[in-house]
Formats: sequence, C-alpha cells, structure tokens
Amino acid sequence: VNYLEAEADFSKAIELNPKFFQAYYNRGTMKEKIGNYRGAIPDFSKAIELNPKLFQAYYNRGVSKLRLVNYLEAEADFSKAIELNPNFFQAYYNRGVARYNLGNYRGAIVDSNKALSINPDSEEAYLNRGNAKDTLGNYQGAIADYNKALKINPDSEEAYLNRGIAKENLGDMKGACADWRKASSVGDKNASSWVENQC
Repeated sequence: VNYLEAEADFSKAIELNPKFFQAYYNRGTMKEKIGNYRGAIPDFSKAIELNPKLFQAYYNRGVSKLRLVNYLEAEADFSKAIELNPNFFQAYYNRGVARYNLGNYRGAIVDSNKALSINPDSEEAYLNRGNAKDTLGNYQGAIADYNKALKINPDSEEAYLNRGIAKENLGDMKGACADWRKASSVGDKNASSWVENQC
C-alpha cells in the first residue's frame, strides 16, 4: 500500500466533500501508518466531530496519543472507545498500557483481565499484566503471566527478560540467569549484558 498516495486521495475526497467523516478517518489512519501521529490526531478529531459514534476514531486517536507519550489523553480516548464498543479488545489492552505508564498498575491489571476475557491468546496482554504485577511486588503472579505469554510465543524476548527479573526479585538467580540467557539467544541485547554482569 502506498500510504502517501492514499493520503492524497483522501485529501481530494475531503476537498470535494468536507463533511465526509470516513475520508478524515481514513486519512488519519494513513498518517498513523507512516508515523505522522501529530498529523493523524486532527483528522481523527474531525471524524469524531462529524460522527461522534465512530469508536474506531477515538481508538486510533488514542493510539496516536499513546505513541506521543500523552498517556492521560490516550486513556480518555480508549475509555470513550470502550463506552461505545464494550467488547473492544484492543481498547482495553491499550488503556491498560496507558494506565501502566501513568503508574495506575491496578487499573492496568483490571484492563488486562478484561482484554484477556475477550481474547485469551494475547501475548501482549499477559505481558502487560505480568509487568503490572511485577511492579506491585506480586512476582509469582508475574511469572505465571510470563509463562502464559511464552506458551503463546515461545520466542518472546520480553517474557524471558522480565520473567528473569521477577525470578531475581524472588532470589532465584539460577532461574533468572537461565531466562536472561534465553532472552539473549532470541535477540535481546540487554539480556546478554545482564548475563555477563550478574551470572
């Protein structure tokens, strides 16, 4: 897909019909795909103004804000997307990410639980919930989540790396080093230096 050409086509459609909400939404999506998050946000906002029930526009605007590290506004957009579509897995997952980054670890766990009730095969939701549990000091719970992530994706660098950290926090350096070696073998560069320095 040539996103720049598609963006130009949607701009032309908007020129011909300034009330064409789908064209604003699609142009925002094209901008998001090429990493132009600041440019995407006004398009999603315009699509919402023209069609306030367009939950995908709230969600995508939230994703752009998440990428721009505007976690509070991203959380609000994901909440609105969920209000309009209560079974929207990605909105729960990403709101969990936003909440984790805002330091609301319990909120991140609640959102991850909901995301996993909709899609029990989400490696990312297990990782996010595991990270929140780890930060709250629930290392056993975190390890259980990293184990589930690894069942879904046996080459998950993040799951090995973070499971190693949780094991280190429990005083299991042998287990931690084994996980960091595995993380290093599947491509994590941090893990190899940890193995050198701590194992």
